[in-house]
Amino acid sequence: MTTTAPEIAPGIASVSLAQPLETIADELGRSFAEYGFAVVRDHGIPEDLIAAAEAASKAFFALPEAVKRAYHIPGGGGARGYTPFGTEKAKDAAVFDLKEFWHVGRDLPEGHPLASYMAPNVWPAEVPGFRETMQALFGAFETAGGRVLEAIALHLGRPRDFFAASVKDGNSVMRLLHYPPLGEDAPEGAIRAAAHGDINTITLLLGAEEAGLELLTRKGEWLPIPAVKGALVINVGDMLDRLTNGRLRSTTHRVVNPRGEAARRSRYSMPFFLHFRPDYVITPLPECVGDDDPAPPPAPISAHDFLLQRLREINLA
Repeated sequence: MTTTAPEIAPGIASVSLAQPLETIADELGRSFAEYGFAVVRDHGIPEDLIAAAEAASKAFFALPEAVKRAYHIPGGGGARGYTPFGTEKAKDAAVFDLKEFWHVGRDLPEGHPLASYMAPNVWPAEVPGFRETMQALFGAFETAGGRVLEAIALHLGRPRDFFAASVKDGNSVMRLLHYPPLGEDAPEGAIRAAAHGDINTITLLLGAEEAGLELLTRKGEWLPIPAVKGALVINVGDMLDRLTNGRLRSTTHRVVNPRGEAARRSRYSMPFFLHFRPDYVITPLPECVGDDDPAPPPAPISAHDFLLQRLREINLA
């Protein structure tokens, strides 16, 4: 039997991935349909690996600015390496987000049919063990994400391996995020992450223990996602929203600025943006299309074209 932790808002699922997926699929599905979010415990990512990744991330962001900027790849859309503070801006936002980040993507062998879609990774030589740690965490995220997708498939009435082919060798990205202490010179109205929706299929977030993450409800109210130590916060991305014709919601969310002592310290987190294959054509599932829908279903589009469209909107392409 699944349980909802008392600190989670009513209706937002808090489930254990150690349980048989058949027992949690509909609870997750209902949560994704109403809120676009869920909390997952017992996700299988080892605690020592998480700790090692957090340490390596902090070590990189503590490097001198000139050293970090040497790993910035102009024209790369932020897909690999370092993206400096003040670069990313949410769609329709007036000012940039108060963050810097590093992206790790999939390594594909030379000659792979999808290699042209995915640039090689770059690795900071100044942080020992960075590459090995992040590659291990990337794989662990992918395994946990695959299990969540199996549960979603069961909720949709599909075979549990329905999503396997669509995400095999997908253009997934792991982001190491650093929100520096808030300075007095921050632009008026700037926050750590302005209201936005994620582009990808699902997002798995590690490091949400500190307050600040909020989602926008159907009623137009901002609802905090309380901290759950060691758990993953999962949310639906725009690609899955499009595939399910809005049945599973890509919800607008943000990271607001802390107050008091928390404003004077850094915040770190590690989201994993699980993507479809670039050549996968996102076509609304027939079981998610009804005659009484308020609007026609969106037209089919490849995952790659959709990604490029959205990256242009957030100042990364």
